[in-house]
Amino acid sequence: MSRKAGHEVTEESRTSRAHVSRRRMLSFSGLSVVAGAAAGAGLVSVAQADEKQSGSDSVIPFFGGHQAGIATPVQDRLHFATFDVITDDRAKLIKLLKDWTAAAAAMTDGKPHGAGAVGGTPEAPPDDTGEALGLPASRLTLTIGFGATLFEKDGKDRFGIKAKRPAALVDLPHFPGDNLDPARSDGDIAVQACADDPQVAVHAIRNLARIGFGVVSVRWSQLGFGKTSSTTPDAQTPRNLMGFKDGTNNVPGTDDQALGRHVWAARGEGADWMAGGSYLVARRIRMHVETWDRTSLKEQEDVFGRTKGEGAAYGNKRERDKVDVARLPADSHVKLANPDSNADLRILRRGYSFTDGSDGLGRLDAGLFFLAYQRDVRTGFIPLQQKLAASDKLNEYIQHVGSGIFACPPGVRKGGYWGDTVLA
Repeated sequence: MSRKAGHEVTEESRTSRAHVSRRRMLSFSGLSVVAGAAAGAGLVSVAQADEKQSGSDSVIPFFGGHQAGIATPVQDRLHFATFDVITDDRAKLIKLLKDWTAAAAAMTDGKPHGAGAVGGTPEAPPDDTGEALGLPASRLTLTIGFGATLFEKDGKDRFGIKAKRPAALVDLPHFPGDNLDPARSDGDIAVQACADDPQVAVHAIRNLARIGFGVVSVRWSQLGFGKTSSTTPDAQTPRNLMGFKDGTNNVPGTDDQALGRHVWAARGEGADWMAGGSYLVARRIRMHVETWDRTSLKEQEDVFGRTKGEGAAYGNKRERDKVDVARLPADSHVKLANPDSNADLRILRRGYSFTDGSDGLGRLDAGLFFLAYQRDVRTGFIPLQQKLAASDKLNEYIQHVGSGIFACPPGVRKGGYWGDTVLA
């Protein structure tokens, strides 16, 4: 692998690359290894370079300078869950995070938790729930984030980390049109499980919840399917439930410079323990699909400022042609969200569609589970959403009904654990 300017290949990176190579040699399924792209001071992304070479290995390394599941090529399925910590015991929280780390490393490697579903003492419950027995890793990634209430809750500094709350971990303001359900918002800890097999993603969250019994409880969760954005520029752009391509101008997971500028937190920005991490905004966005489905094609295209078939912005022939925002309707989504309209403001999106049955009135409870990573929400999601909430014509057809913001720490080094940069 060639070295990029400003990046030094560490011994840990060489060990990781050798481990990946051995796995690839032993595998008969043609499988790819991916990890988050490196940016910032001396952080290296060996696994992502391997992904470029292969693109077929189902195991994505858990350990590294950045958490996997952020710049990683987007998988097909999602299980997202937030947890409330139900103890004030710092030692119990640390032990949980260590146990979770060991389980996450095993499951992302395609292995069961602990002694597995059929190992261990017959008279005791098995360590692993077993529904992923015989399934490959399916590019499973597990990404953790910490909410503001982990640092202080009801005025109480439960774990002695109040002073370490990053300035960028702000409380999101109320945006016009929000109708947020407290039961589907916030949380002390969030875990994002992405995989190409829904059962693998569900298995991962289920086992973390089981391990955490007595220390954490699930606050809310969301299943997602049909990725609505891609971090891989050469991949086909997916469509959302409105039938339009989404994420055409997403931050590429292969562009270290863009990731360093827009996604990865850096030292000297108020919380050095977050260096190499990122800030996640999760929003459950309900689509009024029945109203949308009765809207004319011309109106639908005017809402986005793109053609529905090709996905080309108005005035262009192809989807990826440079957007001329001056040619778009003033209240169109693409015009308002485009970096050229926002001083090059960019966020990395990893959204998924969802359909959660009906709402009891015969209307589909469906929409977009929006996941966005950025270097600082104060200069990323917040100003962008304020602009969209005020003027976006798309607001006639959507409503934000759930929300959360989380500080996702850097990746875990061998021998470390999730959150050790803030709790150790």
